[in-house]
Amino acid sequence: MNRAYLGEFEEIVLLTVAALDSSAYGVALTHEIAEQTGRAVRLNQIHSALQRLEEKGMVKSDMGEPTAERGGRRKRLYSLTAYGQRTLQQVREVRENLWSRLVKPFTLALDL
Repeated sequence: MNRAYLGEFEEIVLLTVAALDSSAYGVALTHEIAEQTGRAVRLNQIHSALQRLEEKGMVKSDMGEPTAERGGRRKRLYSLTAYGQRTLQQVREVRENLWSRLVKPFTLALDL
């Protein structure tokens, strides 16, 4: 399989952009990733990942309309490109294939 390299954090950011659909911007992504993963995420980490993903052609950005809640400032909104969608699908297929090959699926230990 010939696909682009995607780091774990980039994958999470890319998947969250897809989940937020047309309302994906830096702060919203930060909150959503923190809530869904339980991991502390800083805004600059999100912006760095978005910049890398945009350079790879997996996301595109457009400026939204100015809003009163932001003092008249505009948000940079992100969305997946077709290449980003295809990459996520390939990542999913690889993971599902590997999970399906486990002879003994994990069971959670109760004594954590």
